[in-house]
Formats: sequence, C-alpha cells, structure tokens
Amino acid sequence: MELNLDKIIDIVKNELEGVKSIPAYNQLKAKYLGKKGLITEQLKRISDIPIEERSRFGKMVNKLKNDTESIFELYFNKLKTIEKEEKVLKNRVDITLPGREFPKGHLHPITLIQNEIKEIFKNLGFDIAEGPEVETDYYNFQALNIPPNHPAREMQDTFYVGDEVVLRTHTSPVQIRVMQNIKPPVKIIAPGKVYRCDMDMTHTPMFHQVEGLLVDEGINFAHLKGILKYFLQSIFYKDIGVRFRPSYFPFTEPSAEVDIECIFCKGEGCRVCSGTGWLEILGCGMVHPEVYKSVDYDYEKYTGFAFGMGVERIAMLKFGINDLRLFFGNDLRFLEQF
Repeated sequence: MELNLDKIIDIVKNELEGVKSIPAYNQLKAKYLGKKGLITEQLKRISDIPIEERSRFGKMVNKLKNDTESIFELYFNKLKTIEKEEKVLKNRVDITLPGREFPKGHLHPITLIQNEIKEIFKNLGFDIAEGPEVETDYYNFQALNIPPNHPAREMQDTFYVGDEVVLRTHTSPVQIRVMQNIKPPVKIIAPGKVYRCDMDMTHTPMFHQVEGLLVDEGINFAHLKGILKYFLQSIFYKDIGVRFRPSYFPFTEPSAEVDIECIFCKGEGCRVCSGTGWLEILGCGMVHPEVYKSVDYDYEKYTGFAFGMGVERIAMLKFGINDLRLFFGNDLRFLEQF
C-alpha cells in the first residue's frame, strides 16, 4: 500500500510533463484531487483500515495530498508563464515590417481656393490680416459709414449677439482695425468667415469672404482695375474678360460691381449666365472719405481702394459646382473629388 501511494507522486509528475494547456491541467488535477480523485478516494478508505493502522495511513495520505497539491501549484505557475510568453510572442509588433497604409486626408475645396487667393495677393505685396468673428456694431457698421437706421443695414441679414454685438456680416471690420493701428501705406487682404441669416442653394448662414484694402498717396481707380483684372485672370484663366459696372456701397465712392466673362460659355450666353455672357464675381470701389474719418486718416492726402469677394462663389465657378450646400455637407463622394 505504501509503495503504491509513493508511486502516485512520480506518476503525477510524469503526467504533468505532457500537459500543455490550462484545461488539460484542470482535468488532470481533478483526476487526483477532485471529489472523486484517486487521492481523495484514498482518504475515504480510512474507515476500512484496521484501527491500529489508521493513524499512520491517514498521515501518509494527507502528506501525499499536500505534496501533490504543491506539485500542481508549481506546474500551474509554470503554465501561466508559458502562456504569457506565447501571448507576448503572438502579439508582438515587428518594427521592421512596413507600416499599414491609411487613407490620406486632403484640403477642403474652400481652403484650396482661399490659399490660392492668398498666394496671388501675397505675390502682389499684400499682407494677410485677421480679426474677430464676433464684432461690435461700431466696427461692423458705423465705422464703415453705415450709421444706425441706414438703409444699407437691411442689405445684410445680421445675427445679433447683443444690442451692440453681432456676428460680422463681412470682413471689412478688419480693415478698420488695421487702419486704426498703422498709418499708410496699408496693403492688406482679410480672409475669413462671415455670417448672415440666409439659407438656400446659393446662400448659407456662414460663408467665407476675402476683403482687400490698399491706401497710399496717389492711388486711383485705374490701380484698382489693374489689381483686380490681374487677380481674376490668375484665379481663372489669362484671357478671361473683365468688366466694371457702377454700383453702390456705403464705404466706397465711386463703387462698382465686377463681372467676368462666363467661364461656361466664354461669353456666348448660356443658362448659367442667363444669356448675358457675364457673371457677377465681386464688389469694389474707392474708400469713402467718411471711413478715413473713423480711423483719423487725412482723406485729402491719402486715397485708396477696397474690394470684397465670396470664396464659395469663386470655388463654385472654378470647379463647376451648382449647389453651395455641398461645401458644408461633409459628403466624401463630393470632397474626394478635390
């Protein structure tokens, strides 16, 4: 009997050597130490042992049980170490392998056009100026010769944040802020977001504008025409026709609307240009003397011009887009074309 019990330890060790997984380990442990395990069954036999042998037999079986449990515990720790190492090997990253290719992002069409506009004017010596999108009534209207109750305020459907605070309706307030801080010569463009209460195929509550300003001695309308013609022929194509029509803006005098030859029919007349052969593209004019008074410029010494254009308008014409809302819809089928 003692010999058989001693052999169990060796048998357990031999069988454990063939165990390579936790489930197999649990199965083998149950075979010896489970409720119906071989060693547990030996403990149940104590009542069948002669009284004088019971004490010695019980001690021997308990020792066997404790030794076997220790063996199983040590082997369990060994299995966990092996399992952990295998997991590390399986999940390790080979830094010598080429990286995974991810789809590359690209610039939004509005950003592309805005960057192109900036580059053209930077090449002409214009600086880039920026200002706040939440403006005071003074900078957005009054300093630009649009006093309270002026009819021109109705031309711009304004978002009012407070009694004297608005979301800017154009980037012209930047011109006022720049002129308040520096003396002529001033040569800047002011790109940025503007806001108006409007929404349809050709209007959105938020859109992008680029305003331009040049103030110095001896500046006249011919300079304005030359700058804008160069810009339009650079942004579209070299021989595109350009014309100026008289118009009205409170902050310029004289004022003009600028048209370009229809880029779809080349001036022949089509549905897009309503058969006229021309498309309106921007507004401009010579800076009004009242604006100079707001910034303490000598209007008898300095003259200058200003212009403003919608970036979306230029993008729609250049890319042949017929719905302004596509720029803000985040539809990848549209955006990936650029």
